[in-house]
Amino acid sequence: MRPSTASDRPGRARGRPHRTGASAIDRRAAQNQGFTCENCARPVTPLRNGSYRNHCPHCLWSKHVDEHPGDRASECRGLMRPERVDQPRGKGLAVVHRCTSCGFTRPNRIADDYGQGDSIDAVSALMARQTRHLR
Repeated sequence: MRPSTASDRPGRARGRPHRTGASAIDRRAAQNQGFTCENCARPVTPLRNGSYRNHCPHCLWSKHVDEHPGDRASECRGLMRPERVDQPRGKGLAVVHRCTSCGFTRPNRIADDYGQGDSIDAVSALMARQTRHLR
């Protein structure tokens, strides 16, 4: 009889290792922490709607901390400037950030959170700046 593998067991994706240690919920809670914005120095609270907080709701600046959303694995740690507002297919509005250190770009969904959602004024100002460049 051959030993069982992850692909033989129900509920396991082929090739995915068994996770040990903290649960996904615990890891997510540890990553969704409040912070002080390094651009405007205002306090930022964690999101309460189940998403990761990845940019300041006041000035919309971000920090290059992820290689893939939520992994906090980037070594760059540069500040990311909000460049434009985009609407990825089926995902609502997103602020597109560009890292001021390495040039990496990533869209981040606008946070709609009852505790501390993104500033409508900041999003509107970014959209106005974006449309001025189109003229």
